[in-house]
Amino acid sequence: MLLTVVLSLLIADTQASTNSPLHRLDDLGAAEAFVDSGDVAVVGFFENKDAHGYNEFLAAAAEVKSIPVAVCSNKEVWEKYNVTSDTISIFRKADLHQENLQLSKAKTVDIDGLKRFITMYSIRYITEYNQMTAVGLFKSGVKTHLLLFTNRGSGEYRKLKEQLATLAPEFTGKFLFVLIDGEEKSNDRSLDYFGLKPRDLPRVGIYDGHSDRKWLMSEGEISTDRVRSFCQSFLDRILQVFFRFEW
Repeated sequence: MLLTVVLSLLIADTQASTNSPLHRLDDLGAAEAFVDSGDVAVVGFFENKDAHGYNEFLAAAAEVKSIPVAVCSNKEVWEKYNVTSDTISIFRKADLHQENLQLSKAKTVDIDGLKRFITMYSIRYITEYNQMTAVGLFKSGVKTHLLLFTNRGSGEYRKLKEQLATLAPEFTGKFLFVLIDGEEKSNDRSLDYFGLKPRDLPRVGIYDGHSDRKWLMSEGEISTDRVRSFCQSFLDRILQVFFRFEW
């Protein structure tokens, strides 16, 4: 009897996680508004509820709570976003990119795999660097990164993060803004690359993936105006000519 009750609860819990309500995009206007609603948006394009990967997608979406997720079966919307078969798409404002996972081409579809896909490719206006987000950052078409090195435990951490997040939209498609926590041991190599130690932070740098070169903004107040000027000097090629910073 007890086993029967436990099994019934497990089944009910599984059904709840896979059938949890998601925002449904029934027309083009709703889809455009949803995609434009935040830094990152995820849409599962499925023919119907019986489509391959549908239940796994619902379960993964229920666990990725910080990212808005919706489903869509409207073919007019599919055409708008160049979707031709069951696909999970991540829409990013930071680099104006649509990352697609075409389920018919996926060898396997499982909940953990979908969670990793969503996490890896969810690049925001300011993205915290870690082993998961590094994949999306370095696969992005935008190869120049504005780096904020700061210690999470410091009093200025949140303020600087929010400050740069408001500046990042000005450089959409030109820079990816990346936050690197100096207190995280796995980030030691990133600090070493710029000749920095946690005690030196906060600092701001630029890494250009095209040339594999780096520049460090001079010490001083990290204000919006200074960071904006630093970014613009790179775009104007002033940094490249006058301020080579190579170890």
